[in-house]
Amino acid sequence: MSEVRNRVATLAPTVVAGLPLPAAEREQTTDVVVVGSGAAGLMAAVALAETGRSVTVVTKGELGAGSTPWAQGGLAAVLGADDDAELHVQDTLVAGAGLCDEPAVRALVTEAPGAIAQLRELGARLDLDDVGRPALTREGGHSRDRIVHAGGDASGAEVTRTLATALRARGIAVLEHTVALDALHAADGGVAGVRTARLTDDGALTDVTDLHARAVVLATGGFGQVFTATTNPAGATGDGLALALRAGAEIADVELVQFHPTALWTGAGARGQQPLVSEAVRGEGAVLVDADGNRIMSRAHQLADLAPRDVVSATIAASLRATGADHVFLDARHLGAEFLARRFPGIVRACRDAGLDLAHEPVPVVPAAHYVCGGVLADLDGRTVVPGLYAVGEVACTGVQGANRLASNSITEGLVAARRCAELLAAELPALAEIVPPATAGDAIDPAARPAITAATTRHAGVLRDADGLTELARTLAAVDRAAGPLDLATVEATALHTVATLLASAALARPESRGCHRRLDAPETRPEWQVRLVHRLDRTGHLRTRTVPVQAGADEQVVA
Repeated sequence: MSEVRNRVATLAPTVVAGLPLPAAEREQTTDVVVVGSGAAGLMAAVALAETGRSVTVVTKGELGAGSTPWAQGGLAAVLGADDDAELHVQDTLVAGAGLCDEPAVRALVTEAPGAIAQLRELGARLDLDDVGRPALTREGGHSRDRIVHAGGDASGAEVTRTLATALRARGIAVLEHTVALDALHAADGGVAGVRTARLTDDGALTDVTDLHARAVVLATGGFGQVFTATTNPAGATGDGLALALRAGAEIADVELVQFHPTALWTGAGARGQQPLVSEAVRGEGAVLVDADGNRIMSRAHQLADLAPRDVVSATIAASLRATGADHVFLDARHLGAEFLARRFPGIVRACRDAGLDLAHEPVPVVPAAHYVCGGVLADLDGRTVVPGLYAVGEVACTGVQGANRLASNSITEGLVAARRCAELLAAELPALAEIVPPATAGDAIDPAARPAITAATTRHAGVLRDADGLTELARTLAAVDRAAGPLDLATVEATALHTVATLLASAALARPESRGCHRRLDAPETRPEWQVRLVHRLDRTGHLRTRTVPVQAGADEQVVA
């Protein structure tokens, strides 16, 4: 690993170590702050409230306005008569390409049916079969029908509605249009809350508050917006991950960004959130074809169009690279207009809005950044290395997803981890710690640099990568300007995007192999000695320090940089 160590050390990647925080105008106290209001954050808040703890939810937009409402496919759980837990475990491990934490996977699979049952108890309107049980379908990488869905292709929206309703019914405090700026530091080196600010319509910060808490639970989702085109909503800028890094947490597996194979292609200049065509459409029989109508997955994998997402995205990307085409096509015509309208009403509508007819023509699709398999290093209970700081859902790296998330394991993991974290905090809630001033002077990234950050990340750290491109990305990131004006939302988000892009570039450069979501053109093979997790931390100068942690038993940990 010496050649990797030398390259990373030469680049000496740096990120913002602390924001230039505005002074707090007041202080509030609560037992637990939950930052984020997707499935993981909402479930954590509801479960914590049921233990008698006081909870305050901080969310950058409106309640429930994260990535969860956009999830179409559903939630994976073993509920079918022909299914069993071991099959779900093995499907997850195979998709994860050697980087899953098997005990975490087994805990997820065991507890997933209970999480689904709780959703139903809370009023979730799941799609049911003829005898009143949850209807099940199949997605890529699954060996059985085990995807629970709602509203045809509106599963995430129903999960959000159910949990938001439960949260309101319990009178949980919610601070909407409020950004968590940075963690409050405790005298023991842990976290004692967060400094928050309410957002005005133009993104300015007001009502700056120190929210003093015994525990902070991050549930802020991913960072898809670091790419120019993504399936993620506008708020997915990696704020929580950057906050955790600045607070002393370790970050792992950030090079493992899953690209969904079938985002609707809306033109070469597409920017921001793109319409998603769920994998469940292929689960029902749709196929991927090139411009001549030839199937592109039939020879690429034994599961063909239902291969794991990393395989499908890499195959599409290789096809586009070889042919010079902008997109491939998804052909669902043989499924019939009536079936498509009933099973996938939202997708049919999205295609129609783009001037396309899913029932009567192949529709153009391309891979787009979709899900971060890595994040804040935590166990499935949410514990991080920082006392008082917890992470659940997509922002966390629990080892469940490995090098490539199995379809529809994401909301399931968020719910299971949130329930476990609430149970842990009910039993072991830390004492309220004294707040001390941060040791690092504040800094931030100029919001004007955001287009350059996202363009360079997209060009050099997409589905297919190589060392030269990643090195160029790292140089681009090192050269961006610092902010001169006061802190506002645009500056907070630009700083977070710069942080996650730097982590991504460093980690992708440090892994000289292809594994799961991480595909290196200059290192196309999977190397057994790299069955390791790349773990990063931040020193007080803003430099990233990286070590490898073996996933397989018996290997030695090594410092990379």
